[in-house]
Formats: sequence, structure tokens, C-alpha cells
Amino acid sequence: MIEVRNSSISDGEFNRGVFATQDIKKGTLFHEAPVVPYPNEQHQYIEKTVLDDYVYEYGINHSAIVLGYGMLFNHSYEPNATYDISFEKHTFDYYAYKDIKAGEEIFINYNGDVEDTDPLWFQKDYKET
Repeated sequence: MIEVRNSSISDGEFNRGVFATQDIKKGTLFHEAPVVPYPNEQHQYIEKTVLDDYVYEYGINHSAIVLGYGMLFNHSYEPNATYDISFEKHTFDYYAYKDIKAGEEIFINYNGDVEDTDPLWFQKDYKET
């Protein structure tokens, strides 16, 4: 149903994205990505690695590294997919927010809510204090 290919929106060394291999109807669960959760106090170690770019908040006291295709969805403020966190299964469950055509890249909003247009954490202007 989905595959990883080169994405035209990325220009870095790892210019990958996730694409539909068949039409996906709105509301369809198309991927369950397992997670590796860890306590927030361990995040100081993750921050020193490239994995820091792939970490999500996971409840109040934990963060999680998302596995599977979950790490490879690109961001859009007009996403065609969304996700829910399943704490019972320890997965991020990805659903079509709109009908997705075969060959189309699948986008999520990194802010979590499809309508959230706040700047992303890596776009914010952090000032030294």
C-alpha cells in the first residue's frame, strides 16, 4: 500500500518520502508504526544524535522513536494523512485524512493536529538567554 521513494520536496542527503502504491480512501488505516518509548530524562542522550530529529512526544513522561515508515513521512501544513498514538499497542497509527491517489506522496503535519500551523520546532527562532 505504501513505499519509500525519493521525494522532490527534500534536497538533503536523505531526500526520501512515503508514497502510496495504490489509491487509499479517506479514513483508511494504512500503516501501524511500532515505537521505542523511553523516559524523558534519557532524552539528553538522544539529543546528541541524528535520532533527535525523529522523536515524538509519547504521553506525559516519555518520548518515543517511531520505527517503520513512521520516521519517513514528510511534513505539510496541508497534509493528506494524520496519525493517532496507540498506547495499548505502542504504535503510531497512520490514516488517510483525504483520499490519496496511487503515486502521491503522503504528508503529515509534524505538529500532530492537521490544522496546527504553528512553526515547527526546527523552524523556531531560538534566542540565547
